[in-house]
Amino acid sequence: MHPWPGDRSQDSGPSISRDQTPSVSVALCSDTMGQEGSHSEALDLAEIQDLCIVYMRECPSGALHLHELKRIFGVPSSSAEESLYIETVFHSFDTNKDNTLDFLEYVAALHLIFRGNLEDRLKWSFKMYDKDGNGKLDRQEVKRIIRIIYKIKLQTSDVSLTPTEICDRIFDLVDQNHDGQITLSEFMEGAQKDEWVMNMLKLDVNATGWVIQNRGKVP
Repeated sequence: MHPWPGDRSQDSGPSISRDQTPSVSVALCSDTMGQEGSHSEALDLAEIQDLCIVYMRECPSGALHLHELKRIFGVPSSSAEESLYIETVFHSFDTNKDNTLDFLEYVAALHLIFRGNLEDRLKWSFKMYDKDGNGKLDRQEVKRIIRIIYKIKLQTSDVSLTPTEICDRIFDLVDQNHDGQITLSEFMEGAQKDEWVMNMLKLDVNATGWVIQNRGKVP
């Protein structure tokens, strides 16, 4: 039995109104967001451009902080799990570790989360799981992310396995040499061979739904 069905779909709302912004920035966003393959959370290019415009309007200094990203994604401060998820996303794209996202880092995040192809999304997911950055996942690292995803999913769907059971099953299916660690190659191969593993590892939590619900709320 699948541990949780697909999330309930969100109805699309009106687009964020566009301000007058430099065309070069919008063009950069459009080019970077080229058709890289679709998945269940894909936003169309106009919606991605709207989010780029929000950045330019909200962050004229070119530095987006964590609390501002949470506001753009519509993550309430009262939701500990969703806040922790966005914090993990934020730090995974903060490549220079200055605790802000510049415009290119922000565009890269939008591109990967909402329009990235499967291979790139899985590589990013592996990076999210790999807290210590050693290129291998142990059970604690996997369970840490699974707990976050579990609590988010529990809000919208039934979950039949505990985080520990989910973690154990992932290792049973993905850890090919049974050494208690998952390498990137094992992670990629395991996800693409088993649909259940894929759903667990690619970290889909309906972030698109958060953005759609938050339309019009960002000043």
